[in-house]
Amino acid sequence: MTISDIAKMAGVSKAAVSRYFNNGYISEEKREAIRKVVEETGYQPSVHAQTLRTKKTKTVGVIVPKMVSSSMGRVVEGIQSVLDESGYQMFLTVNHNDTDRELSYLQSFDETKVDGIILCGTIFTPEHRRILKSRKIPVVIIGQHFQGFSCVYHDDYHVTYDITKKILEMGRKSPVYMGVDPRDQAVGMDRYRGFCDAVSDAGIPECAGRHVVAKFRISSGYEKAGVLMEMYPDLDAIVCATDDLAVGAFKYFMDHDIPVPEQVFLAGHGDSTMVKIAGHSIITAHFAYEESGKTGAEILLEEMNDPEAVHREMMLGYYLVESPDHLGNE
Repeated sequence: MTISDIAKMAGVSKAAVSRYFNNGYISEEKREAIRKVVEETGYQPSVHAQTLRTKKTKTVGVIVPKMVSSSMGRVVEGIQSVLDESGYQMFLTVNHNDTDRELSYLQSFDETKVDGIILCGTIFTPEHRRILKSRKIPVVIIGQHFQGFSCVYHDDYHVTYDITKKILEMGRKSPVYMGVDPRDQAVGMDRYRGFCDAVSDAGIPECAGRHVVAKFRISSGYEKAGVLMEMYPDLDAIVCATDDLAVGAFKYFMDHDIPVPEQVFLAGHGDSTMVKIAGHSIITAHFAYEESGKTGAEILLEEMNDPEAVHREMMLGYYLVESPDHLGNE
């Protein structure tokens, strides 16, 4: 079977059949006629032939730092749902928070392999900008605000400000902060700034310096909770940059018979399933992770289909989760 055969059987032109398989515009009448013939014959267009003809691979390269986190899993699900619906395949790579590996993946993605790139980045360097600028295909960033490129990101500063303010309103006087690498602008720097400004506005600016830097692991949250207790034995709340860190800290306090939240209140970010084990003991914040993946993929499709499309920068909202009844809701 060829496109000519399909066109003859459906009573339409070859151009109409081509537009049908490439998601172009045709009338509903012609679309239905072609669909019936395709269904009856089981015809499948040659992907290789399409690639040679259109110079498109129908593939999108996606780079993520890790897959073990529930937040990144939700982002990828959002991306895939949009790509599947549009007939694109996803080429997923995981860099395990290795900047050099991430740059290598970016370098290897060009127009002969993928039609566009989605980068779920954490740490951006001048080399990132150089490589991204050199790509001849559209690029969308998810999770970070990276000027000059289309991006979908979260309001990381205000969410931590609001969490910290909430804890202080609950009567806590000596909060501390457990952050991550400050080279990560969103999670590492913006969330810490939110904490610092909240405690300063509350009249306890000295608390801004009471912090440690952890890694993106539950085990690191456990370890750093012990460090914070040694450094600041009067602490009565820990604001953690991620839910994993908050869960690690929770386990530390349980193992050391320190009552949570009676003695130490915990807060995280992400509204992950893991915080359910702590019940009311951990305040967290819900981000629309799946929606960020969907939106990023939709923006990329627009730019792949229209070279003149204007770059878009979109910040998504959040809400605080104080009851386990709300955990996990999208």
